[in-house]
Amino acid sequence: MSGSKKDRKLNNNRHPQRALAATLLPAQADDVLELDELWSYVGSKKYRVWIWVVLCRRTRQVVAWMWGDRSADTCAMLWSKVPQHYKHAFCYSDLLKAYQKVLGKEQHRACTKQEGQTNHIERFNLTLRQQLGRFVRKTLAFSKNLFMHIVVLRIFLHTYNHQQAHRYTISHPN
Repeated sequence: MSGSKKDRKLNNNRHPQRALAATLLPAQADDVLELDELWSYVGSKKYRVWIWVVLCRRTRQVVAWMWGDRSADTCAMLWSKVPQHYKHAFCYSDLLKAYQKVLGKEQHRACTKQEGQTNHIERFNLTLRQQLGRFVRKTLAFSKNLFMHIVVLRIFLHTYNHQQAHRYTISHPN
């Protein structure tokens, strides 16, 4: 989907990703990341937009995200947005081949939903769909343009990370 000039610049703008990184709690040596992609659409269901998300299992915060198609190129762009201090973490994802092409076997394991290694990211996807009507599969509240789709998502992720940081610091006062 080509979109307007403003839409095409969304992936090139790095400030929102830095703003998201500023909401993250410090990484720890034993952190585990869960990766998944979420289907959405803009305008009509034939214009699919995939939202890729990396979630820290310990803090439940979104470490990085990306929008695009389901290709290895988009996965590589997603991984490039993961902050350096989280890149050491072991990763779990679903069986999508793009993850296996981008992440090495020593750092990544593809698994089925039944194994339970991606429960937190799947729960996050449900939270996202519940909180933002434009991400529900059958809705009249769909996004009319890509720009607003991404802007609303950015605002949600920023707020969500602040809430998760607060919950984590309350439950882990050390």
